[in-house]
Parts: sequence; structure tokens; C-alpha cells
Amino acid sequence: MTITQLEYVVAVATYKSFVAAAEKCFVTQPTLSMQIQKLEDELGVKLFDRNKHPIAITAMGEAIVDQARVILAECEKINELIQSQQTTISGTFKMAVIPTIAPYLLPGLLENYNKAYPDVKLIVKEMETDQILVAIRNNEIDAGLLSTPLNENGIKEYPLFSEPLVAYFAEGEKALKKRTVTPADISLDRIWLLNEGHCLRNQVLDLCSDHVEKLQAEKPYR
Repeated sequence: MTITQLEYVVAVATYKSFVAAAEKCFVTQPTLSMQIQKLEDELGVKLFDRNKHPIAITAMGEAIVDQARVILAECEKINELIQSQQTTISGTFKMAVIPTIAPYLLPGLLENYNKAYPDVKLIVKEMETDQILVAIRNNEIDAGLLSTPLNENGIKEYPLFSEPLVAYFAEGEKALKKRTVTPADISLDRIWLLNEGHCLRNQVLDLCSDHVEKLQAEKPYR
């Protein structure tokens, strides 16, 4: 059993395709398939059901993939220990950011990052919150910039800043005369929401749902 074989197994489990996994691992598909087959022969179990499309993971394969992720994460800590003892930091850092803040944060971040860490290759992807969480758990990225709190087990959160939630109303709306608005000032049948998958959509819905529940509680039973 080798670290490379475990990387291949995790890649196939992540992308549900030997071809896609080979591309992500920068090897040919026959090479990747051969190494996974050798690992299966060594362990005496089948990790993947190759007759299904997309490729399915067997019950034993699920357990082995979970353990492989832990092993690979621990191996990465060795590189981190080495980096901490060196005067220069090098390597690759993969990060994802949600679309609602990417245009505002990335320009300044990229400029300062390149100056501070010229030997580190920074790879940035724009992804939605759910996609970022999956990518973090699959060790596809090292960090994500998104809206908190997430309250996800196994993921550390570091708040970087906070900002007010601003409401936009049509001309003539009573709420325009107010300095601060509440969910009660928002007409639920005229609200404008982002598409599903955006965290701001969920936050607005959460605010409004509290208002709806309050209205329902105040209504007398008939």
C-alpha cells in the first residue's frame, strides 16, 4: 500500500470517474486503474463497482476512503512541519471563495499575497457554499472564504470581518423613510432573492421566516 495509491482511490471516490480522477492526479487513466487494482488485490476487497455509471463505491470502499482521507491529511502535516522550520514558504495553496464577495476581496488579496508569498502558487476557485464545504472535506482545497457561521463539525471557522445587511426598496415604499428596517418592513410577496445555493439567499429567508412564524403565532385560532 502506498500514499500514491491512496491518493488515486480518494480521487476516484471524489470524481466518480477513473478518467476525471486521472486528469486531476496528472497521470494516465491506465496507470491510475492499475494502481487501484493492485491495491484491491493486496487488500482482498473491491473498492469500486465499475459496472455502474457514475462509478459507485462499495460499502467497504466507503470505509477505506474515509480512512485514506485521514491518512493523506496527516501526511500533509509532515510538509507543514518542514515548512515551519524553513525561512521561505513554498508550495501550492488552493482556496475557494463565494461569488458574492469574490469581486470585492480578490483584487487586493491577490496583490498582497503575491508580495508576501512569492514562492507559493495560489489557486483560487469561485464556488458556492455547499460546494466549498464538500471540497474542504474531500481535501480538494485548503481553505474557503464564505459567510459564517457554518456550525459544521470538523471545520474551523475564523471570522475575518462583518458587514451590515442593506435593504433596497422601490420608490414610494414606507421603509425608505426609516434609518433601520426590520423583517416586518419587507413584503414577502415582493422579495427579490438570489438563486438557490447562495448563502445570502438562505440568510434572508431565515430572517423572513422568523417574521412569518411571529405573524402566525399572533393570529388567533379559528
